[in-house]
Amino acid sequence: MLQVSPYKLWIGNASEARDSAKIRAQGIAVVIDLAVNEPPAVLSRELVVCRFPLHDGMNNPPWLLRAAINAVAGFIQSQTPALVCCSAGISRAPSITAAALAKATNRPPGEWLAEIAAARQLDVSSGLWSCACAAIEDRDDRF
Repeated sequence: MLQVSPYKLWIGNASEARDSAKIRAQGIAVVIDLAVNEPPAVLSRELVVCRFPLHDGMNNPPWLLRAAINAVAGFIQSQTPALVCCSAGISRAPSITAAALAKATNRPPGEWLAEIAAARQLDVSSGLWSCACAAIEDRDDRF
């Protein structure tokens, strides 16, 4: 898992999202699961799990992308420790995290994605990224 400092926000993969002990050890309270192609994680009862089943491309409904971004942005703003995860942790999770950070901090999303890429290998879907950027601008023209 990669912590996006100075926030109580981590990016991870499906395997890390299923490790309740590691999640609790980090003080994480919420797991945001973005992988439509993975079975939902079964975690300990005290953890909050939000599932937004996203595809790694342009075929996601705009409302679903906005819901995922707004949820993560809300956890950032409330300083709630959260893990954002997808299958490999290299496309959906960093894309939604960067978009949410942009929404929460008013910094451009590309700056956040570059910062995440400097700390972790990424393979971001250009279609998903384009749609995530459009979602935080409340534009549907890229969907």
